[in-house]
Amino acid sequence: MIAESGAFALLLALALSIAQVALSVVGRVRRSATLAGAGEGAALGAFLAVGVAFAALMHAFVVSDFSVANVAANSHTEKPLLYRVAGTWGSHEGSMLLWCLALTGFGAAVAGLGRDLPRGLRALTVATQGLLGTVFLAYTVFASNPLIRLASPPVEGRSLNPLLQDPALAVHPPFLYAGYVGMSVVFSLAVAALIEGRIDAAWSRWVRPWALAAWSLLTVGITLGAFWAYYELGWGGWWFWDPVENASFMPWLIAAALLHSAVVTEKRGALAGWTVFLALAAFTFSMLGAFLVRSGVLTSVHAFAVDPTRGVLLLIILAVTAGLGFALFAWRAPTLAQGGMFAPVSRESALVLNNILLAAATATVLLGTLYPLIREAMNGEAISVGPPYFNLTFTPLMVALLVLLPAGPLLAWKRGDARSVVQRLWIALLVAAVAGLLALAIVSPKKAFGVLGVALGGWLIAGALAEIAERTRAFRVPAAETWRRLTGLPRGAWGMTLAHLGLGVFVLGAVFETTWKVEAAEALPTGGGLDVGAYHLTLDSVVPVAGPNYDADRGTITVTRAGERVCQVQPERRLYTTGGQSTSEVGICYRGLSHIYLVLGERRDGGTYLVRAYWNPWASLIFVGPVIMGLGGLVSLSDRRLRLGVGRRRETAA
Repeated sequence: MIAESGAFALLLALALSIAQVALSVVGRVRRSATLAGAGEGAALGAFLAVGVAFAALMHAFVVSDFSVANVAANSHTEKPLLYRVAGTWGSHEGSMLLWCLALTGFGAAVAGLGRDLPRGLRALTVATQGLLGTVFLAYTVFASNPLIRLASPPVEGRSLNPLLQDPALAVHPPFLYAGYVGMSVVFSLAVAALIEGRIDAAWSRWVRPWALAAWSLLTVGITLGAFWAYYELGWGGWWFWDPVENASFMPWLIAAALLHSAVVTEKRGALAGWTVFLALAAFTFSMLGAFLVRSGVLTSVHAFAVDPTRGVLLLIILAVTAGLGFALFAWRAPTLAQGGMFAPVSRESALVLNNILLAAATATVLLGTLYPLIREAMNGEAISVGPPYFNLTFTPLMVALLVLLPAGPLLAWKRGDARSVVQRLWIALLVAAVAGLLALAIVSPKKAFGVLGVALGGWLIAGALAEIAERTRAFRVPAAETWRRLTGLPRGAWGMTLAHLGLGVFVLGAVFETTWKVEAAEALPTGGGLDVGAYHLTLDSVVPVAGPNYDADRGTITVTRAGERVCQVQPERRLYTTGGQSTSEVGICYRGLSHIYLVLGERRDGGTYLVRAYWNPWASLIFVGPVIMGLGGLVSLSDRRLRLGVGRRRETAA
């Protein structure tokens, strides 16, 4: 009965989303606050109804109700409770329900928190958000319903993909979807503003907090996914330019460009058309990610569907939604204000160049992701585009962007002074040079690109700190005055500094890990050993162990350096009894910022086991950096001026 209640709630949510659109549109046309308010109430009701449906599906997973088809296909009684809960969104159907929950949730948030928006703009934003909810709820109800019953339920289910049974991946999709779907609010605001003909500094200020919240959530979601890939897949790395990884990375890049472009529109009234275009593109790329992962066109450990029919439906939704948005933009673009003029050397110019580089980087990722699919569809030839392509095209664009980044905040609006910026950044330049020279002198083997990467990371970190020093006039005024300025800095400024500093930390970790990684692999008998970097590894034993829903061979490996014991880790080779799939559970020995990464392979003839070992220097910074970036976004959101957008305006009741 609970599943039926959830299915009814899902239908109710679809009806309420339709009502949300109709009431909001009629309220706008008739300038009726009552009807527009009813539309906002319908938005809240749709969110509550989807929440009931989601809770019903989660209950079915928790109690192992195999009469629900989705539970039977993706759960098992022996699966731990955490993964039964995570199974709610671990399938195609469940993931689309999570998408709808996030979409209606953001619609309710716009209705409840958008009181500062002009009444007409708010009504059209709620209507557009409701239209998006209607489309995706209709798809979920009629093509991907997660609460369908089975006439003859099995005694046991088939369980979830073992690779997805992991704590990091249990919380990864909610963060990722919140980031994906958060872009829908930016899309809705853009559509509403185009219809209203109101693209100005105030509109840009309303867009920024929603874009910032989505970007921050997406940052955390991508980081969790990278961390999962690092320690769960056993491949020794954290990023592989997998098409599914790219699907989440592209909207992140576009959202970063949108955040910077919106600042120019807000402060100077310029780039209004480009900012609207990016607002539409951000959610378009989010929908593209949904299509790629859930259409069956990709084969990946974290792709969901293999049903081409549902893939075509998702493609139609993407084409119609994005097509209507950009058609509206093309119609309204000639009427948009051009904004103020600015010199080639100015903060506006730096932000424009920032946007050009981010857009070009997104285009290279898009080409590398879609080209193999297009070519295979045209002539049946399967090819792959891997790291060499992205290293050749994406990396130079990012290097140019990162070199520019510290200078942008120090340039004046409208007309800047390049010489003055260089004088303010001379310490950052010195820090970057010293970091590069130290890497060249100390780190072996000597690699030019690695040294330049270290210098670039030092440049970003020192540049972020130099920007704070400039704001507080550190070392140029008395310490008490510096402290007063420091404590009086707006949280938005702190958030920007943390985001740029976190990016520098990430660059240091990524450069060190990819440039100076050491790898070793050997088939070892019990008591055998191998060397990786400065460490010696000894395979002490391999014993069988029984897990809650798997059997495993657990190895015990002792790590020593110069004869002294450093640590002992226990990597596993697991075989899941339901489905017969095997996975590796890696062992990681943490040595400061660096990791000794160990993978136990299958048993071979003669009683040996393949042991793969990696020395990953400064790998922790790869994950610490994005956390700092996400924290920067949250700190900025806590700034009341940004969170409220513009002051509340009193409007005369219609």
